[in-house]
Amino acid sequence: MKPSAPRALAAVSPALDPSVGIVVCIPSFRRPQHLRLTLESLVAQRTDRRFAVVIVENDAAGCGSVPVAAEFLRAGRFPGLCVIEPKQGNCHAINAAFETAMATFPAADHFLMIDDDEIASPGWLELMVRSAEASGADLVGGPVQPNFDDPGKRGLRRHPAFRPAYDHSGMVPIIYGCGNCLIMRAVFERLGDPAFDVRFNFLGGGDTDYFVRCRQAGMKFYWAADALITETVPQNRTSPSWLALRGLRIGAINYHIEVKAARTPWARAIVVAKMLAMLPLSLFRAGRLAVTEQKILIALHPMTVAVGSVLAAVGIEPHQYKASKIAS
Repeated sequence: MKPSAPRALAAVSPALDPSVGIVVCIPSFRRPQHLRLTLESLVAQRTDRRFAVVIVENDAAGCGSVPVAAEFLRAGRFPGLCVIEPKQGNCHAINAAFETAMATFPAADHFLMIDDDEIASPGWLELMVRSAEASGADLVGGPVQPNFDDPGKRGLRRHPAFRPAYDHSGMVPIIYGCGNCLIMRAVFERLGDPAFDVRFNFLGGGDTDYFVRCRQAGMKFYWAADALITETVPQNRTSPSWLALRGLRIGAINYHIEVKAARTPWARAIVVAKMLAMLPLSLFRAGRLAVTEQKILIALHPMTVAVGSVLAAVGIEPHQYKASKIAS
């Protein structure tokens, strides 16, 4: 895969071994303080496997993550490099990470990803790679558990915005998020590039769209329940307004993924009808969650998702990953 746009090399470790078989990719945007914690968690990995790290700075104007990445790389705390992706957007950054990793390390078969607001448990990398080897899966996912800045919000751990997709290890139909994933090189080669559809750049959901396409291509998924990553959740991401916006965004993502797969006007009309039918069904689901979870913010989630799908059908959707929407 060739990089889709010129990218500047911001920092590199003293030596790069192209025979490394595992690469950890980290897209980064305006979180230099937390990136340091993410990188420290990679230094602390308990494994005998050799791996490299590729960091992508997606804030070309500020480059706040570059000094942190350069400190780790130049000190040789792990081999790798940091590049600047000039085109802002979630999918641009992720594509840059995977493309750079594959071009720099041609012998690598295992490509993992962790976000710059996440911390890997010490056994994360070993468990992810071992799961891929033992299962023969094309893609492996693992849990991302929330670590709330506000301890009073721990009751939201079961909210769909924070709860992992599965509870137990094993083969699964699909995974949904790339914040804790492993993708084999053969997957990228088979689906072509760019890997993540840049039409999801600011809405989000490029990872879900990619994994849906992988499933359609017959690829196998595995869930490694013990390969834990924790995500730092600031207070502004537990507010009712943010959770409502998250639900609307998920609904919009669902709509766009289904419309993308609909090849005819009739198929697209069926998608719209399905989204409209979800509105009354969401009321039933909300009522059931209100009884089982006893938290209004959790109960309202199915309704906001349903509304988000309908709004997307008429061209109204949130753009959470635009630079202007992201706090520094």
